[in-house]
Amino acid sequence: MYKRILPPVLLFLVFFAGMSVVQFSTPNLPDNDGFYHIKLAWLMRTEGLKPDFPWLPLSILNEREYYDHHFLFHVALIPFTFGDLLAGAKWAAVTFSALAFMAVWYLFHRQRIPFAWLWAAALLGVSDAFLYRMSITRAQSLSLGVLALGLTWMLEGKYKPLAVLSFFYVWMYNAFPLMLALAGLQVAAAFILERRLDFRPVIWVGAGLLAGLIINPYFPNNLIFTYHHYLPKLIDMESIRVGNEWYPYDTGQLLDNSLPALVAFASGIFALGLSGRKMELRTLMALLLTLFFGLMLFKARRFVEYFPPFALIFTVFAFAPLLEQKQEVDGPRWLTYFPRSLLILAVIIGTMISIPAAQGQISKSKPANLYEGASDWLEANTPKGARIFQTDWDDFPRLFFYNTHNTYLAGLDPTYFQIYDADLYNEWVAITRGDVEMPSEVIRSQFFARYIHTDLEHDDFIRQAEDDPGLREVYRDEQAVIYEVLER
Repeated sequence: MYKRILPPVLLFLVFFAGMSVVQFSTPNLPDNDGFYHIKLAWLMRTEGLKPDFPWLPLSILNEREYYDHHFLFHVALIPFTFGDLLAGAKWAAVTFSALAFMAVWYLFHRQRIPFAWLWAAALLGVSDAFLYRMSITRAQSLSLGVLALGLTWMLEGKYKPLAVLSFFYVWMYNAFPLMLALAGLQVAAAFILERRLDFRPVIWVGAGLLAGLIINPYFPNNLIFTYHHYLPKLIDMESIRVGNEWYPYDTGQLLDNSLPALVAFASGIFALGLSGRKMELRTLMALLLTLFFGLMLFKARRFVEYFPPFALIFTVFAFAPLLEQKQEVDGPRWLTYFPRSLLILAVIIGTMISIPAAQGQISKSKPANLYEGASDWLEANTPKGARIFQTDWDDFPRLFFYNTHNTYLAGLDPTYFQIYDADLYNEWVAITRGDVEMPSEVIRSQFFARYIHTDLEHDDFIRQAEDDPGLREVYRDEQAVIYEVLER
């Protein structure tokens, strides 16, 4: 018992330590959305698991239609909301990423991969962009863990647990269609290799996902939101400026931040030819998954959270027959230890490259106290529930973190505002770009906002605001300006 438990515990501590080194290279959070997630988890702990959500009344996340599409992720964050919320958010990111890496190790362990623990440790060195994404307090780390566990059970034919996992995946994160992609690719792999059609993975996963959509604390709002969330990104990405994560890396960036993953993938291709065996089902499935996530990565950089680990999984499965052959060879002892030594060296080199590079990325994070002063002023000097006209949609998480006293125009995704009222959204964009002279009248009459929050980089808007007698500057610091919209 002791010998079985100790290795995974030690491996978890290695992952935990490695991700802590990345995470705590800065006191700041690496992403805006982490502020929203940890604050909402705190509200769930203090006000109930389904708190009212009045903060985005002009979006599809308005109070009547609100759907928490990260519900179980927020539940998982609750233990980290005791004490300082920013520290809790950082420790949550470390913990969840370490758990996700352990799920990949569990896949290797269940598949009886030689040196499973060492292959899993390579996750710390496959891509600095991957480590950066895993350091964000968002659901993608747990999502990776769910997909790794789902792949484990698919390969073992454990379809009932897979259905249950799919059910809870819907409640955890709106990336749940990825589980159906896993199932579909398993069906495709079985057909390619064995010329048989086995739809059980798709049926069980589909049943779990459907149940999760219908038996849902937010039904039917969850169905409406899911439709609205995915459609703009699948059809018309250029019509509205969403977050940078929805746009691709250029080739140079990808080679710079994920070279070890690309090298591992290429070496796996060579290993397929060197093994001299027919490709196994698990290897083909991992190859298809890697290609699938690679294509998605070419479309949007956010999928760097999936491509590197699945490239590693493919590489491991491709090399496994070669390593098994080495273990079976009756020859010199160095022949047995050489592959392990080479792998250890590769893991060390990859880690020494990726962790410092990820630290460099995370060290560029915006200050944790960004807009804290402006938020404090608004909370102290405005009526409760007063609507704030902000000039950037992605300022919402920080404003929300520091100030739930007010409500806001747009947040989390600009499409949520645009879908709710396209004309009003277009008017908002024009005002924030400084294209509207004397904006106070429109802000008062159409947006029903009495206060405006803007950062100092909106020069064109600030110039219009300063020329507008209907606006009065009431607060300014080195981060933001607040204007009051005066009565006529």
